[in-house]
Amino acid sequence: MKRFQVRKVAVLGAGVMGAQIAAHLVNCKVPVVLFDLPAKDGPKNGIVTRAVEGLKKLKPAPLGVPEDAARIEQANYEEHLALLGECDLVIEAIAERMDWKLDLYQKIAGSLAPHAIVASNTSGLSITKLAEVLPDSIKPRFCGIHFFNPPRYMALVELINTPATQADVLDDLEAFVTSALGKGVVRAKDTPNFIANRVGIAGMLATIKEAETFGLSYDVVDDLTGKKLGRASSGTFRTADVVGLDTMAHVIKTLQDNLADDPFFPSYATPPVLKALIEKGALGQKTGAGFFRKVGKDILRLDPAKADYVPAGGKAEAIVERMLKKPAAERLKLLRESSNPQAQFLWAILRDAFHYAAVHLEDIADTARDIDFAMRWGFGMKQGPFELWQDAGWQQVAGWVKEDIDAGKALSKAPLPDWVFDGRTGVHTPEGSWSPSRRAYVPRSALPVYCRQYFPESVVGAGAKEPLKSGTELFKNDEMRLWTLDGEVLIASITCKLHLIGTGVVEGLAKAVELAEASYKGVVIWSPDDVFSAGANLESLMPVFMTQGSKGIKPVVKQLQETMLRMRYAQVPVVAAMRGIALGGGCEIALYCARRVVAMETYIGLVEVGVGLIPAGGGLAYIARRAAEMATAANANADILKFASDGFTNAAMAKVGTSALESRKLGYLVEGDIVVPHKDELLFVALTQARAMADSGYRPPPKALFPVAGRSAIATIKGQLANMRDGGFISAHDFHVSSLIAQVVCGGDVDAGSMVNEEYLMTLERERFCGLLDHPKSQERIMGMLQTGKPVRN
Repeated sequence: MKRFQVRKVAVLGAGVMGAQIAAHLVNCKVPVVLFDLPAKDGPKNGIVTRAVEGLKKLKPAPLGVPEDAARIEQANYEEHLALLGECDLVIEAIAERMDWKLDLYQKIAGSLAPHAIVASNTSGLSITKLAEVLPDSIKPRFCGIHFFNPPRYMALVELINTPATQADVLDDLEAFVTSALGKGVVRAKDTPNFIANRVGIAGMLATIKEAETFGLSYDVVDDLTGKKLGRASSGTFRTADVVGLDTMAHVIKTLQDNLADDPFFPSYATPPVLKALIEKGALGQKTGAGFFRKVGKDILRLDPAKADYVPAGGKAEAIVERMLKKPAAERLKLLRESSNPQAQFLWAILRDAFHYAAVHLEDIADTARDIDFAMRWGFGMKQGPFELWQDAGWQQVAGWVKEDIDAGKALSKAPLPDWVFDGRTGVHTPEGSWSPSRRAYVPRSALPVYCRQYFPESVVGAGAKEPLKSGTELFKNDEMRLWTLDGEVLIASITCKLHLIGTGVVEGLAKAVELAEASYKGVVIWSPDDVFSAGANLESLMPVFMTQGSKGIKPVVKQLQETMLRMRYAQVPVVAAMRGIALGGGCEIALYCARRVVAMETYIGLVEVGVGLIPAGGGLAYIARRAAEMATAANANADILKFASDGFTNAAMAKVGTSALESRKLGYLVEGDIVVPHKDELLFVALTQARAMADSGYRPPPKALFPVAGRSAIATIKGQLANMRDGGFISAHDFHVSSLIAQVVCGGDVDAGSMVNEEYLMTLERERFCGLLDHPKSQERIMGMLQTGKPVRN
């Protein structure tokens, strides 16, 4: 089978997007060379060097770990064009100026490899016009590739072909972007601003207009149009500030310059408030002020009437919040019929979204699924416009939208397309999603790369397989399901809220090992949502604690620890397939697996100190054992404390790896663990790993004694903690909890170099954990977390 190999990528342009695209490439272990103009003064690579250094300071962080900035090869067009010949993919990401882009293409054309794909990361310029300047030999390999900002975190990449683009070029690029970079690909037509920005910016303009109509302030609008509406938490105006008001204005201008015949053209006018902010240089987050401004710890919002900033903090009214919690059909009916201005506003922007998407679907996208995925992945929506419409009752909502159009309440007089009223119940079906241009329901892409996604993200109405109802079920309790897809590897899925670890999870894990050792090649611990496990279910332990105290908890903890060791020494490989959060006990489950397969955006850490406790599921025993292994590997006489200190600090400070790459740096992932860019490929890779390990003759690690740092190391750590306590950096209880962590990590009151086993360290864990349960300060922290969800500092 032909395979498109990407050995190196060139990114042209070290601006905000180009540099961050390069950063994401190195996150995904793809070699990259970043180009820009030669600097006029100093080293010729000065522009690129400054951009790469800037990546280390940006928030949110473009790099998984700052050190990887060094892996970006730096180049300029004057000295290094020959490097382009080494690149299989060239991504142009310079400023949105057609003349500049065309000039650059002419400059690089002679240096490109004869097979290289060339793609422009434009947010809305015509890909076909850009291709016109290219030699005929390059045109078949040229296309558009539109990453969303910030590239590391935003799932969407739009691919856009020209009439000359070869089909296999887009297929190869889609496979690479999906599997190697972890993105959700939508193929867009070559129309202004493509799909997501076309629909999204039109929606933002509609929101600004409707907010004025109903007299709502920007903070209230953001609260209404954020998570409460199933959209990105930043809402509308905060999103505009983050994107940059100048960038938003540029995208709007693309609509103005190219869509004079659009029935929604009047709504593309630049809002006066946006124009005024740009004229003042208030461009949003990058200039410190836009629709919002931060002064110290205070957030201020713009008051257009006063042309000044006033305190923010306005929220949705309680009655509207209750409406938004209702099922889709009831929710939209309540919003439409309410006399509350906030409810009327919400119905108006939803109606505008349905109207716009339906009128423009045929022009900008192949199917309704493309628009819904584009809005989900590019604008953080829980449901795209067509999904919500279908979920709320297609014909009922269509009738409401038509009534508003006829009454002159909509943004345009354009009627809904005829296909809306052909008796359908929606645009998404198990057969596929509606394509007006084809007059048919079109199934999802059948490219081989999607065979790696057993349960891909789907849309409402598509009849997608439900993971927890698929395969052959082998065992089930209230907290876990054990099942298999292939009859070879057992899958253990935690099913309770936040995948909190209770007795049912412990029972299920032990049962998984038992069944796998009898009949399967291995176990994969995987669940289909963005939580591996948020840790122990403290709330479920409260009844036992209230009646029996810590003595009643001790057997429960012992059973958890025994299950961890049962997984570690199982006769079959146990593989953790991790995504989202793996905190506390969730982290410990992963640590005791034979291998970890981890989605890039996974957050891992031992965080028990936040509730005044210490890890008790073997996390500290793991730190001690790993320190001994690393010390032994370095030198037979190495100081174990040197290797244990980082692990101690991570646990004592509740450090969490904010990417799989940082988690590796913290020691929660080790050599042999695999980072998977695409979350929907996680199960495929984990099952493949489990089978391969079994087929390769997997044997568990031998049980062995190992040395610990001992009482002298504990004294050293406690001395440092005392200085922090006395300096006011930590509280007396922080000192106490951290001292207990040190005792376990260093092996207790024994001589340095004493040989111990995991059971011994787990006993230390268990005793100190239960002791803290009886401590009033820890009880305050536990109750505070259970009641408010926030850590208590005491």
